[in-house]
Amino acid sequence: MIAQVDSNYFKTRPSAAFRRIATRIFFEGRPLTTKARWINSLYLLQFALEKKLPALKPVIKPIFIIGVGRSGTTILGTLLSMHPQVGFLNEPKAIWHTIYPEEDVIGHYDLGPARYRLDMEDASRIVKRNASRLFGDYLALTFSERLLDKNPELTFRVPFIQAIFPDAKFIFLVRNGWNTCNSIDKWSRSYAVRIKGETHDWWGVNDRKWQLLIEQVVKPDPLFREMLPAIAELQDNRDRAAVEWIVTIREGLAQFTQHPNSIMLLQYEQLLAQPRQKLTELLEFCELPADEKVFAYAEGSLRPSTKHHRFALHPILQPLFETTLAELGYTSV
Repeated sequence: MIAQVDSNYFKTRPSAAFRRIATRIFFEGRPLTTKARWINSLYLLQFALEKKLPALKPVIKPIFIIGVGRSGTTILGTLLSMHPQVGFLNEPKAIWHTIYPEEDVIGHYDLGPARYRLDMEDASRIVKRNASRLFGDYLALTFSERLLDKNPELTFRVPFIQAIFPDAKFIFLVRNGWNTCNSIDKWSRSYAVRIKGETHDWWGVNDRKWQLLIEQVVKPDPLFREMLPAIAELQDNRDRAAVEWIVTIREGLAQFTQHPNSIMLLQYEQLLAQPRQKLTELLEFCELPADEKVFAYAEGSLRPSTKHHRFALHPILQPLFETTLAELGYTSV
């Protein structure tokens, strides 16, 4: 399956399938644990040239899917990508690296300094210009009207995005923490690789993402002051994932509270159980017309899930993990 396009997707809306495949080939870059990463130098060269040229199209009301990775964000992006107006970029980190080089917390393209959080003041005039040019070119070259960018790290960069695109819309997708953490663990064990003495996995190059998360997000938060020594020593993927899940959910909820008109909160489980209703609400929020093919594809692809696979979580994390579940409306069982 290329670019999340299966046979049913192609049959339902071939034009969206071709746009999605073209996006994957020409715009998304190659993440850390994938093959043929040599091609990234060509992507970066392409984007460096593009940012020197005038924008081909204005970026109006872009849509950003935020939340913890492995929470259904890719599935939601794929569903919305079937809409005839939407061009979907699945974690376009090569583009963002070109716009703001210090955004690369994982180490996809650069092992230099990186920042988890980006704020309004980081959106300089040049940053705004480059973002408008690169994303505007993407829209023009894929014949799309609306940009959809799915990128979990943007949860910590909402003010930065709003400074660039004041009319941006955000979909904050959440999933039961037990399932999210199990999925992160499974992904990291399945895709981790060793290259030239380096470990490349969910936590970046040699734990780069984990160390930045601790230093820049966990450590400054008074809530974790007493837990910090124990958290810094965590090695189990699921325990680390629980930390990432807690801090990302807390950040997303804080942004949602501050910007309720531009951020929509959605439970992944609700999307699975009521795809037509929830997608109708999402499209209305995003100011996109309802589309029967989006609904039909979702209803044929999604299946409700109520199972929550608990695991032996580190005791120091358990109370805060349970409290965060409750804040989202999940029961502890």
